[in-house]
Amino acid sequence: MNKAKCFLLSLPVCGLMACSQPDVAKLDRDVLMDKIKGGWAGQTIGCTYGGPTEFKYQGRIIEDSIKIDWPDGRIKWYYENSPGLYDDIYMDLTFVEVFDRLGLDAPVDSFAVAFAKADYPLWHANQAARYNILRGIMPPASGHWLNNPHADDIDYQIEADFAGLMSPGMPNTASEISDKIGHIMNYGDGWYGGVYVGAMYSLAFVSSDIEYIVTEALKTIPEQSHFYKCMSDVITWHKTYPEDWKKTWQECENKWSNEVGCPEGVMLPLDIDAMINSAYIVIGLLYGEGDFGKTLEISTRCGQDSDCNPASAGGILGTVLGYSNIPEYWKKNLYEVEDMNFAYTSISLNKTYQMSFDQALQVIERNGGSVSDKSVSIKVQQPVPVRLEQSFEGMIPTSRIGLWKKLLEIPEVKFYGTGVVLRGSVSSSDVNYVAEVEFYLDGEPVEKMRLPSNFILRCYDLFWKYPIDLGEHTLAFKWLNPVEGSEVHVTDAVVYGKEQAVLEKSK
Repeated sequence: MNKAKCFLLSLPVCGLMACSQPDVAKLDRDVLMDKIKGGWAGQTIGCTYGGPTEFKYQGRIIEDSIKIDWPDGRIKWYYENSPGLYDDIYMDLTFVEVFDRLGLDAPVDSFAVAFAKADYPLWHANQAARYNILRGIMPPASGHWLNNPHADDIDYQIEADFAGLMSPGMPNTASEISDKIGHIMNYGDGWYGGVYVGAMYSLAFVSSDIEYIVTEALKTIPEQSHFYKCMSDVITWHKTYPEDWKKTWQECENKWSNEVGCPEGVMLPLDIDAMINSAYIVIGLLYGEGDFGKTLEISTRCGQDSDCNPASAGGILGTVLGYSNIPEYWKKNLYEVEDMNFAYTSISLNKTYQMSFDQALQVIERNGGSVSDKSVSIKVQQPVPVRLEQSFEGMIPTSRIGLWKKLLEIPEVKFYGTGVVLRGSVSSSDVNYVAEVEFYLDGEPVEKMRLPSNFILRCYDLFWKYPIDLGEHTLAFKWLNPVEGSEVHVTDAVVYGKEQAVLEKSK
């Protein structure tokens, strides 16, 4: 698609690079609601469709010979049997609920505490942020890479849908929301993933041209960032290989797939980095060409976080199409769950539609638009870049030291580098037990970590320290409160340095 069809306003068709958004977009209230419903429905459908494949295909495509089913009752089955699949959505709803309860000016601490004290399990950047917040490290420090080894992970990217859906036609307003909430758990490229997704949702209200949406939304990201360069490459490769998404996927794999931040994925096939998974969203959107099923299938077959990526792609396209235009084949599975609450919430899809719509009306009015009984007038924003920030600057993964022992069996860990992350976990017969471990670097105490055995409260990594002076270092530890029935398990240490190692990613 080479033309931007600003269909909501009956504007003349315009060339992609020349088209700009109108100053004001007027939508019937029913159309606005239909698009908001389409966004939430598309996200739910996409998440469910990709659910069976999540992280089963790392660094490799899900080949066409492998069938991805869509049986009747699939969404209800996940609601009832594996509701944790919908962390994409119930995490969004945590923030939607705070806005609903406290209004548009709700302080960031309210969002942070609501998320940190929720009952649901978390992983990666989210769990690291929860650990920080419960110990008094509040946002934005809770998401900063010096405090959060998962700062570039996908977490806020999969949770940012709400920001775009409550900011129709206002990508910069979506970015402001993401600045506040996205820095609870992410920084740098991890934050940019959410900014970009939010902007695409926002623009999906005022354009039906997918290429225009992904290109225009990218203007919210600083050009100097790795994230911008990766998405720009994907858009360029799509033009180079317009009929073959797998060639674009391979180009992306060759250039952008080496994990740097997430200690769990460094030098391994796992890649939960926001940047590469956002690239898969864009691949699905561009090559899907506005076809709902094709978009979901391609974004899923790119692999890695293959439930979250079709969720985002499906939500963005669902906003473009509107709920009423999502094909019945996909939508029929949704009807039987729309009044069922998502796990860990008292909020159903039907309630979500209304909450998000009400918030969108408030945001429209606050940003210079107007609302009447029958329509809304949106003061459309031209996207501008957010500030430049980059995680893990100068940090290059150089080695992974396998340990797989109990802490008391390891006298010390020697490494040469500029940083280290020690991975592991705590187990105990007492769910309330918290291990206290003193860590020493080159003989000097550097951190006393409190490590809960409770899975909900756990510290995702046992210890991390960077940057430090390049050289030979010794990491030692003292378990201060060992008790019978408890263990501190150490899996491995990820070492950072100055020279790029040869990273062999098995397929």
